[in-house]
Amino acid sequence: MAEEIQQNKVSELRSGQGNVNVTGVIKEMGETRSFNKFGKELTVGNAMFEDDSGSIKLTLWNADATKFKEGDKIKIVNGYVSEFQGEKQLTSGKFGQIEKLEE
Repeated sequence: MAEEIQQNKVSELRSGQGNVNVTGVIKEMGETRSFNKFGKELTVGNAMFEDDSGSIKLTLWNADATKFKEGDKIKIVNGYVSEFQGEKQLTSGKFGQIEKLEE
């Protein structure tokens, strides 16, 4: 039997929280930008992610930054919540993943 994955609500997310599993919609996509770090080309983009409890800034890295668009329903598995300049941000982190859900 598959283990039931605990679903989180955006409104309950706390800075520093790991193993976040949340489903919602990308409400707004920001600009993506590329930069070089440790000799690697990285791409980052920000989006606004929302479920029925609230919204949070979503940071998308590399392929994820261009894979999704506004209105996409997505599921984040094993995500991580960090804080940047006093604002909570959700990301798939090093070990998580983001999947687009079919309508």
